[in-house]
Amino acid sequence: MQMAGKRPETAEIHATAIVDPRARIGENVRIGPWCLVGPNVTIGDGVCLHASVLVDGYTTLREGVEVYPFVTIGLAPQDLKYAGEPTLCEVGANTVIRENVTIHRGTAQGHALTRIGANCLIMANSHVAHDCVLGDRVIIVNNVVMGGHVEIDDDAKIMGSAALHQFVRIGRGAVVGGVCGVEMDVIPYGSVLGNRARLVGLNWIGLKRSGVGPEEMQAMRRAFRTLYPRHGATESVLEARIAEVRQEYGHLPRIAEMLDFMEAPSRRGLTRVARQEGQSETEGA
Repeated sequence: MQMAGKRPETAEIHATAIVDPRARIGENVRIGPWCLVGPNVTIGDGVCLHASVLVDGYTTLREGVEVYPFVTIGLAPQDLKYAGEPTLCEVGANTVIRENVTIHRGTAQGHALTRIGANCLIMANSHVAHDCVLGDRVIIVNNVVMGGHVEIDDDAKIMGSAALHQFVRIGRGAVVGGVCGVEMDVIPYGSVLGNRARLVGLNWIGLKRSGVGPEEMQAMRRAFRTLYPRHGATESVLEARIAEVRQEYGHLPRIAEMLDFMEAPSRRGLTRVARQEGQSETEGA
């Protein structure tokens, strides 16, 4: 990484781009036509800003990030409490951000940081609000919108036009169906569907693709059915069901992660299981 004010010889900056001389620019960076890069921006090696990209604030793009036209990164949050504090925005290595995405920096009342992890894909017209934290390998499909302070763990997938309420947590490996309004937390490896999201099972296909074997799959299925009994079954309080599952399956890391997530403090509570007649656990997503 070069010091502020210096431009490495390997950087390609289009004549129409406006790059503040105080910005830090890495090796083999490509900044295309009509881009604007602010004074406190750090751009890592191999980053590509295709065209008409605006990056401002105390923003860091790690190595290999690729940003498509009409994206804005690091602008002030849409929060009336924000008073111009020097908060941060960070995009992890090799993440791809498609057209018209907006990513806002954090607030002093939150993490003071909006962070997107490595190897993510943020598809067109999506919005990542202030203080959101996305893990690695997260996929955000077109037109997804997030309120502030949303947390999405590694390998989660949010399908098109979903809306995530502020302070919602999405667990590792979970999948949110298209056009879902998510008002409550989604457990790790959970699958939610519906106009107002309801838990319909675990993300079995995603688990298979990640190499989970049949024995662990069966354990996870039994654990899920204990945690979320079928409609009409006798239900104990959730704390008792969690304790039962932890005693029998708590030695399995993925199940232990689910239980830890369910017991962690939450601003929104847990997404409720679907109770429609005939609804069963999904094998999809």
